Amino acid sequence: MDGLTRRQLLWGGAAAGLGATAAGVGVWESSDDDDFPDFRPRFGGERLVTNEWAYRNPAGRGAHQSSDWLATSGSLFARGGLGWTGRPDAGPTGPDSAGATDSAVFRLVSRRRDFGPVTVSFRVRLRPPVTTPRTPKQDWDGAHIWLRYHSPQELYALSFSRRDGSVVIKRKVPSHDAESVDGGGYATVAEGRHSIGYDHWHHVEATAVNTSSGVRLRLAVDGSEVLRAIDRTPGPLTAPGGVGLRVDNTELWFGDFWARRA
Repeated sequence: MDGLTRRQLLWGGAAAGLGATAAGVGVWESSDDDDFPDFRPRFGGERLVTNEWAYRNPAGRGAHQSSDWLATSGSLFARGGLGWTGRPDAGPTGPDSAGATDSAVFRLVSRRRDFGPVTVSFRVRLRPPVTTPRTPKQDWDGAHIWLRYHSPQELYALSFSRRDGSVVIKRKVPSHDAESVDGGGYATVAEGRHSIGYDHWHHVEATAVNTSSGVRLRLAVDGSEVLRAIDRTPGPLTAPGGVGLRVDNTELWFGDFWARRA
């Protein structure tokens, strides 16, 4: 199997293997292990990259599909070389997100699911949290990184900006309890306090690495570690998965997104 074919299989689409640079289409970057190329999506143009309508209607006429991302909820736009949630609201998007973004509940995950020992870093700017008739004020309103995303029911969520000023690492696993969310239940692995300013740019970095003791998880903001933990609970998420962003009731811009082997 030649290198190009291997990259195409990892990517999940041939276009990116050819180095396409259209809006929402990433570019392969070299790494120490060429069988695990870095993930560095680009946001060229001024347009809708993808949205929840495309996720639910993959063959629908006018669906905006991205070779990098799946938006299971909300809308992802490209503006000025950055990714943008749009202004959060709770309306239906339709094919073009022209009348509403539904990004009060924003869920974005990479198509690639081969990220095992991984570090994710990016620049981010957030507006203060809002509410909508469908999404009332919650302590967790803000922004979170997904690591080891296997499904909406199984993932790690590292919260780097919450309305209540907390930083939290949680694991979500399939559950049928009354308090489960989308068929999954959250368990807190670690938590602390660290607030970041709104309307300013920040650098965020998160890492997941398997160890003999469990999965080591680390969260850093603006070059300072704010939370570190080892998930020692039974059945830690050791298998590779996707990476992504969850945003609640918050407008978010991000750029220089980079996922690489840790």
